[in-house]
Amino acid sequence: MVPAKPARVEDATAPAALYWGKVMHARWRPVQHRFTYRVMSLLIDLDRLNEADRQSRLFGVNRSAAFSFHERDHGEGTSAGLSQHVRRLAAERGIDLSGGRVLLLCYPRLLGYVFNPLSVYFCYGASGTPALLIYEVRNTFGEMHSYVLPVQEAAAGCAIRQSQPKEFYVSPFMEMETRYRFSVSPPQQDVKVRILQSSEQGAMFAAAFFGRRQALTSRSLLAALVGLPFLTFKIIAAIHWEAMRLWLKGVPYVPRLKQREI
Repeated sequence: MVPAKPARVEDATAPAALYWGKVMHARWRPVQHRFTYRVMSLLIDLDRLNEADRQSRLFGVNRSAAFSFHERDHGEGTSAGLSQHVRRLAAERGIDLSGGRVLLLCYPRLLGYVFNPLSVYFCYGASGTPALLIYEVRNTFGEMHSYVLPVQEAAAGCAIRQSQPKEFYVSPFMEMETRYRFSVSPPQQDVKVRILQSSEQGAMFAAAFFGRRQALTSRSLLAALVGLPFLTFKIIAAIHWEAMRLWLKGVPYVPRLKQREI
C-alpha cells in the first residue's frame, strides 16, 4: 500500500525526501489517448549529499544500495560535481546561485537501475526564492538535453510559468515543431510539474506529476519496495506499452533526425 501520511514538520529541511504521486499523460491530437501511473520520486539537495547518504541504510549516494542516487546519472554524466555543473549553467545565463540551494527531483535507482524521462532542478538564490529551473529530458536512445530557464519574478505561492520551443527528439509519435509551456509549483508539502505541448494548430499533449512529500526513512523505503517493487521497470515498460498503443491507433511515426538533436 502506498503511504498516505505526509512528512513530519521536522523533515521539511531534510537533505532528501520522497514524493509519492501520479504521472498523467493526455493527448488530444491526432487521436485521444490518456494514462495515469503511480510513481515515487526523490527530492535531493545537491549540496548535502553526504547527509542524504546517512538518512537510511536502504539509501545510498554514489554507492550501491536498495535505493540510490548517483550523480553520474545526471548532468555531464560524471561521478562528482553535479551541483557545480548546475551552478555553471546558471552563471552562463547571468544567474548567481551563491548562498542558495539546488534541489533535484528525479527517480532514484532501484537495485541499481533507473530511467529518468524528466528530472527537474529547482535552483534558489540567496534570498530563498526560485531563480532557475532546469528540465533535464532523456529519450530511450540514451540521449539527454537540458532546458535551462530563468525564473521571472512571480507572486509568492503562485506556480512558475515558463515557455520553450521543443529542441530535442523524445518520442517517435510527437512532432518536433512544437512548444512547451511549463507550470510548476516548487516542492514543499506537495510538488506539481505540468507541461503543455502545443503546435500551430493548438494544444496537443499534456503531462503532469503531482506528488506529496514523505520523509525518507528505512520504513518509507520498505513501503516503497512493497508498493512499487518494479519502479524502474514499470517506467520503461510503460513508455514502450503506450508507444505501441499509439501505433495501433494510427498515430503518424516521426523519424529521428540527428541534426535536430542539439
